[in-house]
Amino acid sequence: MSPLTRRRIANFRANKRGYWSLKIFTGIFVLSLGAEFIANDKPLLLSHQGQLYFPVLFAYPETTFGGVLRSETDYRDPYVQDLISDAGWQLWPLIRFDYTTIDWGIDVPAPSPPSTRHWLGTDDVARDVLARVIYGFRLSVLFGLALTFMSAVIGVTVGAIQGYFGGWVDLAGQRVVEIWAGLPVLFLLILLSSLVQPTAITLLLLLMLFSWTALVAVVRAEFLRTRNFEYVRASRALGVSHFDIIRQDVLPNAMVATLTFLPFLLNGSITTLTSLDFLGFGLPAGSPSLGELLAQGKANLHAPWLGLAGFFTLLIMLTLLIFVGEAVRDAFDPRRSVTGLEAA
Repeated sequence: MSPLTRRRIANFRANKRGYWSLKIFTGIFVLSLGAEFIANDKPLLLSHQGQLYFPVLFAYPETTFGGVLRSETDYRDPYVQDLISDAGWQLWPLIRFDYTTIDWGIDVPAPSPPSTRHWLGTDDVARDVLARVIYGFRLSVLFGLALTFMSAVIGVTVGAIQGYFGGWVDLAGQRVVEIWAGLPVLFLLILLSSLVQPTAITLLLLLMLFSWTALVAVVRAEFLRTRNFEYVRASRALGVSHFDIIRQDVLPNAMVATLTFLPFLLNGSITTLTSLDFLGFGLPAGSPSLGELLAQGKANLHAPWLGLAGFFTLLIMLTLLIFVGEAVRDAFDPRRSVTGLEAA
């Protein structure tokens, strides 16, 4: 590991708020990746007539356990429960509902308040709010990471071409970027979302059309600054190809500013997805969406647990990402040192 990398890691760790935010966010995200093992309407493991089954991983017909239906087993059915209990045992996850499970056994009208059965209550169709929060957190972060990665690839490429070649390439590219960035993005996304069948893939592609412009200016400025350095001019004189010069000599300098900007771009991606879901133009109906949970809270003011669950989930998620972004910015700042951070 180079001394520069060690210094950057030390600067990042010296920012205690960002360092612990990264650990907390990573821990929550890793747990959410195993959401099926935390909140599910299927047992994690069951034993029937001496044989082990893994319903959380595999689908078994009801006939496997002595039933009459050849369709997938409904493990919440009392009839199936009796069949399994008579000849074995079951190990259930901590929350016995997934994000689509409708609880027909609640004693009060939906949305029902928090209870020992539903720790954060249910929504307006009797689905467990905590399960939807766990799955929604995972979906939001994965969607944001995918959108951030795709936008970064396009934005860095466009900014690198503009900044490296300059001249009419930079002039024409900058006019296109300015016009594209000046479009009313939210209204266009609402219009396009209403014209196509909303799926996670189509929504990701639609958002990517407008989110890549955020990195162009940062990368372009770094390339314009670096393109006339002595070592870059020497590489040109030696006949090194433009692609190799960009990749080996100029891009590493631009990546410092890009990496600093990425946590904030991830924040914006998650916020945009939540906004579209809140307005009803986002993910398909029934998806574990934090924006849809906020919309339910707005429509059911007599059930404040709906809005509060979505609000605090977003608050914690975005706050942790902002703190991580600040720590990354400090880590790549050449004017900062570990002692300077500690003094601050």
